Amino acid sequence: MSTLTKPDRVAFTPTQRKVLFALASVVGLRMLGLFLVLPIFTLYGLQFTNSRFLVGFAFGSYGLTMAILQIPMGRLSDRIGRRKVLLLGMTLFSLGSFLCATPTGFLTPCRLAL
Repeated sequence: MSTLTKPDRVAFTPTQRKVLFALASVVGLRMLGLFLVLPIFTLYGLQFTNSRFLVGFAFGSYGLTMAILQIPMGRLSDRIGRRKVLLLGMTLFSLGSFLCATPTGFLTPCRLAL
């Protein structure tokens, strides 16, 4: 009778841990950016306009933009490397989030979307 033994777990190297942490952070921030805002987006958007269509359009444009840009960004990442494209995308995402979060002075691009 043979006993089944579990294979020994191999620990991640420090470089692998850094890469995993970076990727988890990117995915986590992206999901946080969308799903943290999702429950209150409509209520907040209706404070700026009475048109439910414009609020839905502003929210839908986020997903549509992601869907349209995934193939070109995938091709670009094959050409110049995934790390550079991830850094570029997160930089643009962070900049856009910062612009939408700042009060009145920089908020005009976000108010135009609504």
